[in-house]
Amino acid sequence: MKGKIGLEEHFAIQETLGDSERYFHPAEWPMFSKRILDLMDIRLREMDEHGMQMMILSLNSPAVQAICDRKQAAEVARKANDEMAEAIARNPKRFRGFAALPMQDPDAAILEMRRAVKDLGCVGVLVNGYSQIDNPEVYKYLDDPIYRPFWAEVEKLDVPFYMHPRDAMPCNTHAVDGHPWLVGAAWTFGVETATHTLRLLCSGLFDEFPKLKYILGHLGETLPFCIWRTQSRIAREKRGVPAKRPLYEYMSDNMWFTTSGQFRTPALWNTIAEFSSSKILFATDFPFEEVGEACAWFDNCSVGDTDKQLIGRENSIKLFNLKNL
Repeated sequence: MKGKIGLEEHFAIQETLGDSERYFHPAEWPMFSKRILDLMDIRLREMDEHGMQMMILSLNSPAVQAICDRKQAAEVARKANDEMAEAIARNPKRFRGFAALPMQDPDAAILEMRRAVKDLGCVGVLVNGYSQIDNPEVYKYLDDPIYRPFWAEVEKLDVPFYMHPRDAMPCNTHAVDGHPWLVGAAWTFGVETATHTLRLLCSGLFDEFPKLKYILGHLGETLPFCIWRTQSRIAREKRGVPAKRPLYEYMSDNMWFTTSGQFRTPALWNTIAEFSSSKILFATDFPFEEVGEACAWFDNCSVGDTDKQLIGRENSIKLFNLKNL
């Protein structure tokens, strides 16, 4: 399929590059770092070779969310957004961008979000999970009451919010002690991000802000496959959940799911069956996954042409209000 739009497509700046190094063998790191820093030739060649018209760019993880100092977090977010905006200005038909935000300071995050959307033209915002604040041991999830004004502004600006993974705090990872192969994208990313999302779903956030547009990668971090049981037990055990509606209704109304890093057709079909092809968006997870592998799988998977056009292109055009493509 030609003209695909991908929307979990990462870049790094020098200040955040090292955050990705732990996930790579030393022999692989030089080439990976070259690819993730590139916002021109390497990326465009791979896109052209595999039928991608556009990447919606986002900063790597955890990046800003792991910078405890509030002022520094704001400075790095601003620099990353400015560098991304420069790349978009050079290639406006090939790139758009998600803003990085200093969630350590909700007021600063709101100001940077406004600037990124209104002045830089960002089409959404992406946050790498919880943020560490002032001290490496202090962290907050986004259902905390301090973030309610932030969510109000997201809804007011009417831009999608992408919840991207990061590893859980060390104090919360003992279940995989001695099993380093389960750390990161193999397992712990998904568990952490699904749990964070469940906190938001249960908190009443989507009752208070019913027009929020929330994106999860990796075909929903397992939630489309297990949300029925989660809701069933919540309803049966009556423990006072603040959410006013069944959780899967919020997912149907407020959430979109990308194919990033989940190149498996039965899993795609399950997500279509649960939430329809209108809620699924193509993504590759560049450069952590291979553009060629993602595109070859999607182009050849057993999904009808109409659904493929929706997932590969049309849903993103509608959700992000992309014009002149």
